[in-house]
Amino acid sequence: MALTREERAEFLAEPHVAAFSVDGGEGRAPVSVPIWYQYEDDGTVWILIVRDSRKDRLIRAAGRFTLLADRLEPTIRYVSVEGPVIGSEPATVEQLREISARYLPAEKVDEYVDFAWKNHGEQVVVRMRPERWLSSDLGTV
Repeated sequence: MALTREERAEFLAEPHVAAFSVDGGEGRAPVSVPIWYQYEDDGTVWILIVRDSRKDRLIRAAGRFTLLADRLEPTIRYVSVEGPVIGSEPATVEQLREISARYLPAEKVDEYVDFAWKNHGEQVVVRMRPERWLSSDLGTV
């Protein structure tokens, strides 16, 4: 059964690791990888990626991407969003801390942020406004 708008928003606000997909370019399948994301109250989602990485170049070329978040318990549920990029800017250490705190135990955040900021290269925040939503809760199947 499809989720309501409120159920979809609530689900995406939870810290699921999403499957990120973007057009892989001429003669290539879509790129699909796990990724951390942040969901904002206005419905915008954002991701952090390395500037000029393959993902960054493909997003700029396609102008859009997809995120799919799912879970198996307590029920099988998923939400998929697809839409255009509405902005991209250099990431700040505060944004890295925000997204890291969403996924990591509190005692691990500072160490991870310090490591990632120094070693992952320059990062960008890419924002997407969902245009298409797919969702379902399969109950206790």
